Amino acid sequence: MRNFLTVAAACLTNENDEILLVRKQGTSCFMQPGGKIEVGESPQQAIVREIEEELGISYMPGDLIPAGSWEGLAANEPMTGLLAYLFIGQLNTTPSPKAELEELLWITPQAALQRDDIAPLLREHVLPGVIDRIAARS
Repeated sequence: MRNFLTVAAACLTNENDEILLVRKQGTSCFMQPGGKIEVGESPQQAIVREIEEELGISYMPGDLIPAGSWEGLAANEPMTGLLAYLFIGQLNTTPSPKAELEELLWITPQAALQRDDIAPLLREHVLPGVIDRIAARS
């Protein structure tokens, strides 16, 4: 691997237990909202900034719950490793794609796992965790 990215990503769900996925312009994989952490920025500051830029929604840092980190391969950048700091939050408003986003998708975690255009972070870590949390509530 030649490159390595450090990002903050949000698992945003609605009252129907659907997860919000985004697809950036010029890419083919859906992923969670989020992006690269800037120099001097904490992961929590980065995710609040990224959600504002990408979805036009303001969160306070405490509104998004830290959910650990994950290492794997980047979805849209070949030969690139990824360290993702994950956050969980509720979204009870309708976002619209801004900045570099081309498409938004509300989908159940089970349906998302059936797709072939899902980022590795989602497939391997986020979606199984969301499914487990939903099952634990039932």
